[in-house]
Amino acid sequence: MQFHKLLPTPKNPMTSSSPNPQARNPLHGLTLEKIVTELADHYGWEGLGERIAIRCFTHDPSVGSSLKFLRKTPWAREKVESLYLFMLRDIKRAEING
Repeated sequence: MQFHKLLPTPKNPMTSSSPNPQARNPLHGLTLEKIVTELADHYGWEGLGERIAIRCFTHDPSVGSSLKFLRKTPWAREKVESLYLFMLRDIKRAEING
C-alpha cells in the first residue's frame, strides 16, 4: 500500500484572510462620476480643461458628457485618474504644511 503525501490546498484569493489587495488603492470604490465631480469642484471646468485638454472639459462641459466620453476613451480616463491622484496628494500636502 502506497501513501501519498497530502499537499496543502491552495488558498482561494477571494476567501483568503490576507489583506485586500485594493486596500492601498485610493481609487478603489470611487465612481468615475465622483472623480469628475470632485475635480470640477476643485479646479473648475476651465481649470480642468487647462490641465487636460479634451473637448468634454473645454466646450460646454458637464459631468454627463464627460462620463460618456471618458468611459469610451481609456487614455483620457487614465489622465483624469492621474490628475485626481495628483489633486489628493496636493490637498494632503497643503494640510500638512498648514
